[in-house]
Amino acid sequence: MSAERLQKVLARAGFGSRRGCEELIRDGRVSVNGRTAELGSSADAERDDIRVDGARLAAPVEPVYVLLHKPVGVLSAARPQGDRPTAVGLVDLPERLFPVGRLDLDSEGLLLLTNDGEMAQRLTHPRYGHEREYRVLFDRTPQALQLESWRKGIVLPDGARALPARVWVEREADQGAWVRVVMREGRKRQIRETARLLGLRVRRLIRVRMDGIVLGTMRPGEWRKLTPGEVAKLRRATRVQAEKPARKPRTDRRPGMEA
Repeated sequence: MSAERLQKVLARAGFGSRRGCEELIRDGRVSVNGRTAELGSSADAERDDIRVDGARLAAPVEPVYVLLHKPVGVLSAARPQGDRPTAVGLVDLPERLFPVGRLDLDSEGLLLLTNDGEMAQRLTHPRYGHEREYRVLFDRTPQALQLESWRKGIVLPDGARALPARVWVEREADQGAWVRVVMREGRKRQIRETARLLGLRVRRLIRVRMDGIVLGTMRPGEWRKLTPGEVAKLRRATRVQAEKPARKPRTDRRPGMEA
């Protein structure tokens, strides 16, 4: 195998998306042949001694893809932060998984978990524009002008203009109205901030779809592996080719690592 960008090698080994692996390199946690790596470094996974936090990379692991209905109050994270439960902690699998993107602490719904860094990179990077669909319960029924402003894309607090979105009232409810929102970007708290700027308040926010993967009738806290057909959908959407079957790692080591 020829040398590749180090963050790509780490992503393939299950350490996160390429952006997440770049953070590992920036933090000085990665070394190549005994030297602390720098962002932009290249390495050969088969020939170089690549280590993260002192532990050497093992052979690439078999990719795993999980759909979780993230409950409210659960962090979209792999590592614990205080006493909050994490999304990865809800999934009882031996593989080293990480979330594909994030859902806010007070939001719920579809969250993908994987050890496939390349897939995660392409699903979350803005330039690929993958669709995300949400069901949102507002405190009242949005007016036509509010919906039209949302569809066109408003200027957010950080000065950026949101991309156009598909927005429509699904049904009215005792507590307000359920609205569907379909977007091709995922800025931090974007739906809640957009609603606030338009004079609306979010009571509940559920992500129900990411490209061709749908939440369906899963309840909060439930999870399952994606079917082969769903994985194929993601590969077509992201144009990520399936890896050749990897050598099985030793059972006495953590996936993606060796002592």
